[in-house]
This record gives sequence, structure tokens and C-alpha cells, in this order.
Amino acid sequence: MSGKLVRDRLPELFGGQTVRVLSDSEYVDALRAKLTEETGEYLAALTPVQRRAELADVLEDVLALAAQDGLSPAELEGMRVAKATERGTFGARLWWQP
Repeated sequence: MSGKLVRDRLPELFGGQTVRVLSDSEYVDALRAKLTEETGEYLAALTPVQRRAELADVLEDVLALAAQDGLSPAELEGMRVAKATERGTFGARLWWQP
């Protein structure tokens, strides 16, 4: 598949592009590829402003993937909170030395 997944309003904002609606399976594959792309851009970002913008893109991808799995943002957050309650968060900055 050539091209890439773009946000819904980009064709409206920039015009002149050929777009098509993806099938369900193409969409999930494209979201996974986009998550990899956005994560790489986050890891390469040099400034806090750039990192924040990339994190917002990563979150958008995660929410779209969750929706494909039938999860609302609130349900996903509930799962995150439950896991944090059971296992904790990364806030203590602990490094496991096996």
C-alpha cells in the first residue's frame, strides 16, 4: 500500500491530494504503521515542544487502535487505572535488575 494514513481534516486543509477510504483490515494495518512512525518521531524529537506534539500523535493512534478493538477512551483509561492500581505506575523510576 503506497501513501500513508493521515488525519481526517488534512485533505480539506491542504487539498490537491488523492485520498480513499481504507477497508477495516487496511485501516488497522495503517494505524499500526502510523504508531510505529509516530513513536519513532517521538524518540527522535529533540525539544520538549516537539516531544509533546509527537506524544499527542501517539495518543491519537492509540485511541484509534483502541476503538478498533471496541474500547472507548474511558474504557481504555479504566484499564490503565486498574493496571496502575494492581501493579503501580512508572512514577518511582524503578529499574529491575534480574
